[in-house]
Amino acid sequence: MHTTATPTTTPNLTLDGSGLAISDPRTGEFLWSVPEAGPEAVSHAVEVARSAAGPWAGVAPAERGAALRAAARALEAAAQELAGLNSSETGRPLEEALAGIAAGVSTLEQYAELGPVHRGHSLLGSRTASDYTVAEPRGVAVLLTPWNDPVAVACGLIGAALVTGNTVVHKPSERCPRLGEALGEVLAPAFPPGVLLTVSGGAGVGEALTRAAVDVLAHVGSTASGERIAHAAAQSGAHVLRENGGNDPLLVDRDVDPAWAAEQAAIGAFSNSGQICTSVERIYVHEAIASEFCAALEAEAALRNSNGTVAPLVDTRLRGTVHAQVSEALEQGAHAVEGGSIPDGPGAFYPATVLLGCTDSMQVMTEETFGPVAAVQVVPSFDEGLRLAGSGRYGLAATVLTGSIAHVQQAIAALPVGTVKINEVFGGAPGGSAQPRGASGEGFGYGPELLDEFTRVKVVHVAAPPPFALQLPDEPLPEPVPAEQVLVERALRERAPSVEDQR
Repeated sequence: MHTTATPTTTPNLTLDGSGLAISDPRTGEFLWSVPEAGPEAVSHAVEVARSAAGPWAGVAPAERGAALRAAARALEAAAQELAGLNSSETGRPLEEALAGIAAGVSTLEQYAELGPVHRGHSLLGSRTASDYTVAEPRGVAVLLTPWNDPVAVACGLIGAALVTGNTVVHKPSERCPRLGEALGEVLAPAFPPGVLLTVSGGAGVGEALTRAAVDVLAHVGSTASGERIAHAAAQSGAHVLRENGGNDPLLVDRDVDPAWAAEQAAIGAFSNSGQICTSVERIYVHEAIASEFCAALEAEAALRNSNGTVAPLVDTRLRGTVHAQVSEALEQGAHAVEGGSIPDGPGAFYPATVLLGCTDSMQVMTEETFGPVAAVQVVPSFDEGLRLAGSGRYGLAATVLTGSIAHVQQAIAALPVGTVKINEVFGGAPGGSAQPRGASGEGFGYGPELLDEFTRVKVVHVAAPPPFALQLPDEPLPEPVPAEQVLVERALRERAPSVEDQR
C-alpha cells in the first residue's frame, strides 16, 4: 500500500500530482494520499487479467468456491483493520463499518456455495440426442464500486465474478482508496496471480477502464457515471451491469399509526446519514394523519441531532450538494422544522433535516439527495400519493406503509421500481434479486441471478452418429486359425520340459 505524507488544504479529496489526498470527514484533517494508477498501469492490469482469464476459467467450480471461502476467512480476520479504514475515510461509525464487512464475508460464503451449482439446463429434443446449455465465464470484468458501503458491495460483485470463472480488475471509489487497496491485499492472495487486481484513481482511471477491451463493466454509483459507462460499452461491446442513483419514495396511508410511520421514515431517511442507495428520499403522507406524522418525524430528527448519532457525510463536496437542494426547496416555499443548515465546526456534518410543504417541482422531490433529508408532501388520497410515488425518472425501490391489502396489491402493480417494500423500509429475505428501472440502472446487481450476469449461455446439441458400412480391403484377409489349433500350440509352448525332453 503506497501512501505519502504531503498535506493538502482541500477538504477530504484532491486529485493532483500526489494522487488521491484524503481528509477525515469528522475533523477535516489530512489523513493520507494514495497514488493514482497511470494509463500504463491501467492497461497493464487489464492485460494481466486477460492472461489469467483462460487458466482461471479452466479451474473446477468447486475449487473456485474453495478459493472464495479462503478469501472470506481472510476478510473476517482483517475486519478491524478494514473497518477502521472505512471509518477514517468515509466517516461511517465503526460498528456500522464492521457490519458491512460481516455482510461482505457472508456474501463471499454464499457465492462460494452458489457458484459450483450454477449450471445449465437439460433441453428436450430427440430421444437419440442430447441437448443442454452450459454457462461460461465472460472473461475480464471491470468492477467500479462505491464508498457508501464499500466492502459489502465490492464483495458481492467480486464473489460472483470470480466464482463463475471471470478475472477481475477492481477500482474502488476515490473517496476510500486506501480501504480499497487494503481490501484487494486481503482478498487477492486467495486466488492465483492476476485473477483479482486493484487499481486506484479518480474519474480518469474509471474512464480508462471503461474504454479498455474488457468483457463486463459493473458499476454501482451515480446515474451520471453509469450513463457514461453505458455509452462506452455501446462502442466496446462489453456487457453492462449498473445499479445507479435512486429517488426512492415512501407512501404513508391514512390507516397506519403516525408515530410508527414516522419511525420508519426516520430509519429510511437518516440511516448512514442518508447515504444508502435505497434511502427514503421523498415522502407522501395522507392528509388525514399528516399533522401527527410530521410532528413525530420532527421529533425523530431532533432526537438524532441532539444525541449526536448523525455521522458526517463523506465529504464537504457532497454536503454542498445536499445543502443546495435543501436551500432551493426553502426558497421555493418549503420550511425546515428541524435541521436545514450547515453546522459550525470542522468536518462534513449535516443535521437530520425535515422539510415540510414540499412540492413535486423541487429537486429534493425529483433528484437523489443522498443526505439525511426527509422531504414531505401531503396528499389528499392514496391514489394521488401512488401516482406521485410512481413518477420521475428513477426506479430503484419504493416503500408503502398501509393496512389495506387492496392498496398493497395496487401499489405492487403500479410502482415502476425494482423493489417494492410493504410496511418496512429496510429488510427482506435472503436471495432476493431485483432489476432497477429507468435512470437507476439495469441488470441484476446482487443475489443468485448475479451469477447469470457474469456468464454467457452456450447451447449444445449432440446427435448419435449415422450407421455406416465397413470398407473391406482390396486383398482378401488371411484365413483365421481354428481355435482348437491355437489352444494346442499354446499348451505346447507352456508345457514344462519332461525327462525325455532333456535327454
